[in-house]
Amino acid sequence: MKATVNPWTTSSVTLALAGMIIAGIGLYFIALRPPLLPEDVRYMDLSVAELEAIGPRLAMWLTQVFRVLGGYALATGVLLVALALTAFRARHPVAVAGALIGGASSIGLMSVVNFTIGSDFRWPLFACALVWAVGLIAYGLESSRTTDDK
Repeated sequence: MKATVNPWTTSSVTLALAGMIIAGIGLYFIALRPPLLPEDVRYMDLSVAELEAIGPRLAMWLTQVFRVLGGYALATGVLLVALALTAFRARHPVAVAGALIGGASSIGLMSVVNFTIGSDFRWPLFACALVWAVGLIAYGLESSRTTDDK
């Protein structure tokens, strides 16, 4: 018996796009992000001497930390795409809860922290969080139209 799946909706497409963006962020953290960005050094307020003393050890450790973070972001993105293409599209209520909690604890939290530390990437990350939020808002609007049609 095959589950009924709704046609592509704005909410499912937007949520899948958010998942692809988050997966892309994960790939960036795994493969491309340097251990220390200029904004990191600014935030830590380290002198040149302090950075030279701890820099190499810190860089080795941060490389591993960012690989792990990247792996989690990649996994979150892939799972968000899978959710958007299946249960979210089929309008399962638990899918909305998963999308809400998953997005808030991943790209939402990342965006908030980047504003807190004054990151150079705060606005692009905020835009990514908005894509996720638009998917949830679209889901709510689509649900209200479906309820009104009954």
